[in-house]
Amino acid sequence: MLREPAPQQYQFEMVTLEELVPEDHLVRKIDATIDFEFIRDAVKHLYCADNGRPAIDPVRLIKMMLLGYLFGIPSERRLVKEIQVNVAYRWFLRMGLTEKVPDASTLSQNRIRRFNDSDIFQQIFDHIVEQALARGMANGRVLYTDSTHLKADANPRKAVNELRPEGVSEYLAELNAAVEADRKRHEKKPLPAAKRQPANATAGKNTKVSTTDPESGFMHRDNKPQGFFYLDHRTVDGRHGIITDRHVTPGNVHDSQPFIGRLKRQVERFGLEPVAAGVDAGYFTASVCHLAQEMSIALVPGYRRPNKGPNDYQKKHFRYDAERDLYVCPAGELLHYGTTDRNGYRHYRSDRAVCARCPEREKCTQSRGMQKTVTRHVWEDAKEDANALRLTKWGKKVYARRKETVERSFADAKQHHGHRYARFRGLMKVQMQCLLAATAQNMKKMALLALLCWFLRAVTGSEGALLRNGTAAGV
Repeated sequence: MLREPAPQQYQFEMVTLEELVPEDHLVRKIDATIDFEFIRDAVKHLYCADNGRPAIDPVRLIKMMLLGYLFGIPSERRLVKEIQVNVAYRWFLRMGLTEKVPDASTLSQNRIRRFNDSDIFQQIFDHIVEQALARGMANGRVLYTDSTHLKADANPRKAVNELRPEGVSEYLAELNAAVEADRKRHEKKPLPAAKRQPANATAGKNTKVSTTDPESGFMHRDNKPQGFFYLDHRTVDGRHGIITDRHVTPGNVHDSQPFIGRLKRQVERFGLEPVAAGVDAGYFTASVCHLAQEMSIALVPGYRRPNKGPNDYQKKHFRYDAERDLYVCPAGELLHYGTTDRNGYRHYRSDRAVCARCPEREKCTQSRGMQKTVTRHVWEDAKEDANALRLTKWGKKVYARRKETVERSFADAKQHHGHRYARFRGLMKVQMQCLLAATAQNMKKMALLALLCWFLRAVTGSEGALLRNGTAAGV
């Protein structure tokens, strides 16, 4: 039976925030799992000790920012409005029901003025990773690395072409040393020093630069959108998907460039001892394979489809004889070493007279000089070792977990943590965004793992099985 609603009654009620927040709310799990008090000591040097108005508790300030990324709230103004009405957020921030929420400008001005150009967000991210390692939620034995693009706040039609210095390989010093050693072994003269351009020279690469956000990069890759983007390079632990590193570059930087440097940073910062690294085909370069091998890390790359040229006989049809340091063509003729270039490639050339009378020459080379040249990188052995490891049963098991770790981490970031778009302009600000998003994901992951561990202890008396189940390929 339909009844008329009773008049609304206003009465005093004795309640506490503790009673209003559900027991299974995510913020309760995070609060019980993670200690945030380290933030106060980390930012202490950014505050004046004896002057100015009393500051808002920095722990509360950082936790407010993390709430925005944790629940995918895209703007600071909206975040403040959500905190005003959400008792769970107030409980997490240790705020009373009637306590005034800091203004959105307080968040933005602290971010722009106080925390800008500091490494505080990197410190917070690192400290959360250390807590995960200490609790056995990550072990750093198998690491998975990949990158994803964030659309920059820049119109692709508002751009100019500028001459910018060509990008230099991150591994140039190691490559130059390897090239000189290889030329010396083959009794070749050292290469002359690279010519330096005068100070007023205009040499460089013609690059498309955004007039809105010049620090972003114009990305044009196969099966990827075109425009101005940033790249978030992320490394995820193979045990339970804890993010152990992330680094931001413009969208026109190749994935392989920062890989080894970031891998070394994790080893030094957290004391990790990685056994293997799972990567996609974009990282399958001779430089990456060699330097990973020198770190005693087994690189497990994805399959790279070779680019077929106009000739029927591809490089794979030529057999390399390591003992004699030469190539054997499909017809059984020999290609001898010629030189090693500045980019680290050895050139093996055939005999012109033999190629001139070879009936298979048109299938082999279109060269007017009737000579076939095959190149081989000075670090090609390491690349072949990595490719052989990819085909083993263990390598296949390691690589299979890539979709469950780093790819799932990116999917979660884009779906729930606002990781499709760059919220700010400028490399350092996007770096801050990615650090806070990764920290929020780690917090959520650690809280849920801690809950499962508590359940296992209650049922079986041990949590070890859970902490072992995520380990890739039994490593």
